[in-house]
Amino acid sequence: MFAVITWQVASGGPLRRLDERVDPSLTGHGPSWFAEALSDLGSMPVALPVLALAIGYALWRGLRRGALIAAATMAVVPVLVVPLKEWIARPGPFDPATGYYPSGHTATAMVAYGGAALLLGPFVRRRWVMPAAAGALTAATGIGLVLHGYHWPLDVLASVCLCGALLVVSSTGMRRSSWRTRRR
Repeated sequence: MFAVITWQVASGGPLRRLDERVDPSLTGHGPSWFAEALSDLGSMPVALPVLALAIGYALWRGLRRGALIAAATMAVVPVLVVPLKEWIARPGPFDPATGYYPSGHTATAMVAYGGAALLLGPFVRRRWVMPAAAGALTAATGIGLVLHGYHWPLDVLASVCLCGALLVVSSTGMRRSSWRTRRR
């Protein structure tokens, strides 16, 4: 899905044209301060401390490999997102400057909250709560970015697709790690 969205955005395909037609009907609705607060959920000063606390707790509980995997996954985000922003060079909804595709705030939110959920999930009685909270925080970030006019909807969706794949890989590594730990 990420490849299709990227192709459509880069080539000016029908999905990009639809994205740019739909966006004006979404931006500017609701209180600006609320949309900004939602978008800030994906900023580094907000999302990274959440992941750092989860990593700290995982280390305290002896999950060194899971903590390392979560930290490495977060470190990979700018390595993937920044070159894509430069390569695609998509202007923002209200800004002629380029570098809006894919959304770095959405990527940060998804990997930070998703990584925290993967680390903390085994310690919560109702395991579905952590992924649900991570999903809600990521969705809120994306909604805020689009409503405030910081990103096109496809910028947000592409980050979700890209970082969803990253989290699947992280999750696999963490499950293997915990399986080996239990086996010992």
